Amino acid sequence: MLFPVALEGALKLKELSYIHAEGFASGEMKHGPIALIEEGLPVVALLAADEVMGKAASNLQEAAARGGRIILITEERAASTVDFAESVITVPNVDPLLAPVLLTVPQMH
Repeated sequence: MLFPVALEGALKLKELSYIHAEGFASGEMKHGPIALIEEGLPVVALLAADEVMGKAASNLQEAAARGGRIILITEERAASTVDFAESVITVPNVDPLLAPVLLTVPQMH
């Protein structure tokens, strides 16, 4: 559900800073993107309090173990599930259908 939000965030980063960025679905991390993570690489991650939160957090933990600098954008209720992020940006808890809207806003600044 957050894949389109990740694509929008990557697009904004490319438009504003001319830095290459790509959005990925968390389920795709183990099929290629994880191999690109090396020491010091910033990884901006979106995490909603939904049915795939545990798997997504596990993927982020693996990215952190590879030396990725995790910048997490998440709902308040999900923030405590990830203790390895370098930076955490929280949005208020909302209905799961509205979470993508709120998780988009921090990527615009």
